[in-house]
Amino acid sequence: MKNYKILYIILFIFILILLTSCSKNISKNENEKTDMVTSIKLKKELENNSMSKMNIVKEKYIEVNYDAFNIADRYKTPEGYERLVVQKGSFGEYLRNKRLKAYGNKAVYYNGRTKSSKGIYDSVYDYPIGDKNLHQASDAIMFLRADYLFNAKKYDDICFSFVNGFKAEYSKWMSGYRIRISNNEATWHKDAEQIRTYDNFMRYMNMVYAYCSTISLPNDMVSVGISEMQIGDVFLSLRGSGHSAIVVDMAVNKKNGRRIFMLAQAGSPAQQTQILINPNNSEISPWYELDVNNDIITPEWKFKSQELMRFK
Repeated sequence: MKNYKILYIILFIFILILLTSCSKNISKNENEKTDMVTSIKLKKELENNSMSKMNIVKEKYIEVNYDAFNIADRYKTPEGYERLVVQKGSFGEYLRNKRLKAYGNKAVYYNGRTKSSKGIYDSVYDYPIGDKNLHQASDAIMFLRADYLFNAKKYDDICFSFVNGFKAEYSKWMSGYRIRISNNEATWHKDAEQIRTYDNFMRYMNMVYAYCSTISLPNDMVSVGISEMQIGDVFLSLRGSGHSAIVVDMAVNKKNGRRIFMLAQAGSPAQQTQILINPNNSEISPWYELDVNNDIITPEWKFKSQELMRFK
């Protein structure tokens, strides 16, 4: 009987040792499984991050200086291209060097709301547009032209045609004349002293915004062939609701003569002026290739190559 008792004790100890060993093996297997899953997850994350970095590099093919505040300094040209030389004090120099908002800032509508940049624009010109629904597509182009002339002290060259044909000359406005509208007729009336401040200039521009449009802008411009494109030229479409965009920079490939350009636009409702992305070629965006045979497809409009115009 005593021998059986000893045998039972030995058997119990053996079973206990066996269970402990199995438990350790199970725990080890679970740990190994957990380690394997973690390793797979980390590998996938690394692969995904690598893909993301590749995509970012591809999407940002053109080198961007995020700390720069104008087109000339912010955007490099594609490999093999050089910016066209512009005359000092020219409209082209003005557009290329006009201040931009900090990189990543959104375009703002007249009512303070922001416009999504996704698939539309990459930068925004930095100037106020007021709190009225006035600064739209053609208005932005007229402002850029007039602002350049005002700062260059070329006051006599600032003149825009109203939709009814009236010529709104800034030189007369600056001399103290004001425009009165009655029964669709516009007339000049002297009712102020001569004043040449920027605030007064902007009051003139608000009048221009109100009575000029995409329909009237061609009266102040001439058509040019797309092969003759210059910085400051404007794509102006009267089809449908009409739209316009202005050429704000250009570059040329010295080896093959190919040219590229950048476009800027505002729109409706009134909004700040944006540097457009190229929706058809992310490798050179925001540059566009100059192709005399094809339409110019922008994120929000398609222009005909025959719709290029230049201020008189």
